Amino acid sequence: MKIAITGAHGFLGWHARCRLLVEYPDAEVVALGRDAFFSAKALQQGLSGADLVLHFAGINRADDKALEDGNQALADTLVKALQAAGSRAHVIYANSVQCERDIPYGRGKQGAHRILLAHADDTGTAYSNLVLPHLFGECGKPNYNAAVFTFCQQLVDGKELQVNPDGRLELLHAQQVMDLALDAFRAGRTGTLRPSGTDISVPAVAERLTRLYQSYTGGIIPDLRDSLDLQLFNMLRTFLFPAHYPVALELKTDERGSLFESVKTDHGGQAFLSTTHPGITRGNHYHFHKVERFLVIRGNAVIRIRRLFSDQVHEFHVSGDEPVYVDMPPLHTHNIENTGTEELMTLFWSHEIFDPQAPDTYFQPVETQG
Repeated sequence: MKIAITGAHGFLGWHARCRLLVEYPDAEVVALGRDAFFSAKALQQGLSGADLVLHFAGINRADDKALEDGNQALADTLVKALQAAGSRAHVIYANSVQCERDIPYGRGKQGAHRILLAHADDTGTAYSNLVLPHLFGECGKPNYNAAVFTFCQQLVDGKELQVNPDGRLELLHAQQVMDLALDAFRAGRTGTLRPSGTDISVPAVAERLTRLYQSYTGGIIPDLRDSLDLQLFNMLRTFLFPAHYPVALELKTDERGSLFESVKTDHGGQAFLSTTHPGITRGNHYHFHKVERFLVIRGNAVIRIRRLFSDQVHEFHVSGDEPVYVDMPPLHTHNIENTGTEELMTLFWSHEIFDPQAPDTYFQPVETQG
């Protein structure tokens, strides 16, 4: 199995790579960035032998001419490379609901669709046109083209949110896009697919994010039983990482001993204690949606966290003598190592009760080879 992703280093492309680690762990995944479109040979090689091409590259911030012509040029370049490679790949295109509007960006996206559709018709290959609403999710780029990402950054920076009082959004998480794309590939589903997102006003999104932020930074895990709240909360936490952590807890001590509050939440979850022998490391896994807290209550340890497909490892040295917690951001692999000479005791907490049939836990080493 070979899968090629254009726009692989963008928001949706990164989410696609994260998902393919789980869905097709043995596949050859070719991450094609912007440079590939300037090298016919590199693009052709990347596409050669591919079973699936996720065309997620696009231009969405430029002058009007570049918006209209640039997206069509990307599709044309892709088609020529597919033809040169003799490709029979199923092509899945990340289109936009803006394609229905007579604006430069909309005309450009619709023009790109027509180019890709013509290629599929000419070659008899599978083609799926995903017409997508407003995308959101972990590790988005603020001050670019998605209000929710900008709101997150403004909250973290302590700035007033700039809210369009009349704006509306139709929110669809990036991993829901991958659900649709992979389902289409497996079923051989072609044609135009238009998923529905959550229709919500811009002020309502801003209010939700503000409420989640104030609760969390105030020391309380908010109620996450609503799926949109969980998605927004996990997105927000990737903007807080790494500067927000570790979070110190107030240790109250008197002649009887000491106490501290480990987790305060509006909805429950599951907590468990673990012991770890000196020199042993636990973890080396990541989650898509699970909220997970590490809190050392005895001994000394280092918590390491790395965003998927990044080489940067963040280290947090922690001790039971000075209790702090570190919450694991989604799509970041993490581990904890006992760096002391005595047994380590750690409190782990998750927002959901562990389900062995759906553990949302996937192996990936934190430290990369190299």
